[in-house]
Amino acid sequence: MRPFRINVSDDVLEDLRARLTRTRWPEAECVDDWSQGIPLAYTRDLAAYWANDYDWRSREAALNRFDQFVTEIDGLDVHFIHQRSRHDDAFPLLITHGWPGSVVEFHKVIEPLTNPTAHGGRAQDAFHVVCPSLPGYGFSGKPTHTGWGVEKIAQAWETLIADLGYERYGAQGGDWGAAITTQIGRNGGRCAAIHLNMPIAWPTPDDPTEEEQQALQDAVHHREWGTGYSKQQSTRPQTLGYGLADSPVGQLAWIVEKFWAWMDCNGNPENVLSRDELLDNVMMYWVTGTAASSARLYWESMKSFKPTGRVELPTGVASFPKEIFRASRRWCEPSYNITHWTTMPRGGHFAAFEQPELFVEDVRTFFAAVR
Repeated sequence: MRPFRINVSDDVLEDLRARLTRTRWPEAECVDDWSQGIPLAYTRDLAAYWANDYDWRSREAALNRFDQFVTEIDGLDVHFIHQRSRHDDAFPLLITHGWPGSVVEFHKVIEPLTNPTAHGGRAQDAFHVVCPSLPGYGFSGKPTHTGWGVEKIAQAWETLIADLGYERYGAQGGDWGAAITTQIGRNGGRCAAIHLNMPIAWPTPDDPTEEEQQALQDAVHHREWGTGYSKQQSTRPQTLGYGLADSPVGQLAWIVEKFWAWMDCNGNPENVLSRDELLDNVMMYWVTGTAASSARLYWESMKSFKPTGRVELPTGVASFPKEIFRASRRWCEPSYNITHWTTMPRGGHFAAFEQPELFVEDVRTFFAAVR
């Protein structure tokens, strides 16, 4: 394992600014909302901030407060944060992000999880936190052959945990992280329990409750209006990659539109996250050139969002009201051994990023019963 620090070269940053100033803009949308995509005026404003005001060096330094490493697993470099707690009896916790996220999503929860006594918790709530960057994402290596899907990543994460010397651990995830964490739960191994903020489940055919009916209506709307990105990434990720790898505004728009759509943000992503936080996450894709390699996970594993086997390990769920698909507990129970369920008062798809306090409290509560 090799210690790692984020250190983006000046050449990359200068090239980014130059590309931003040379952006070839489309005409404005024909509507007064986001229904045709991220609006021109907002995109131009955010891009101007990125070019002129955003200070990557300060953001880079903030991310480097975490201990980071790179290790090789099955021939591929894997980047990960490994923040150990000062409490010796802390419980190892593996947290996995998804698309269009990154390890940046967890920057507000790592310290409360590892140092609970400084953040309203008890010493016995402490975790050793491991946050890997998915293959093809961020500072992890880009697979050069097929096969790096959900099942292989779950096995790789088990190897990572073993290499770190942990005999027993918990796993947490949302989005692709939920699919991978679910597979870890199916595999068993060293994992003692899993916690999800996007459980993978299908509706049961019997009479839906009023809440389930609303979830089904929202799912239909999402399928009709919100899944174009996944169809493209799961069928032609390479074609998409040329445009996104060449245009920082293209990469920004592709990602930020999803934060607007999937967060509990009342129509404006900056109601929840700062501009700097939004751009920190975009930078994880831009400076690493991972538009195509990250999208290939959809090509590899889109079918992984269909339940294929039950998780018998204890499973906790934090159900946020603006999740892409809000599976009810009844729908989840055939696929998981649900021992903990929390219906959250607010929040969306990017749980740790949007609602770090709610996220931390639920993770602490669930794993307290399985340590």
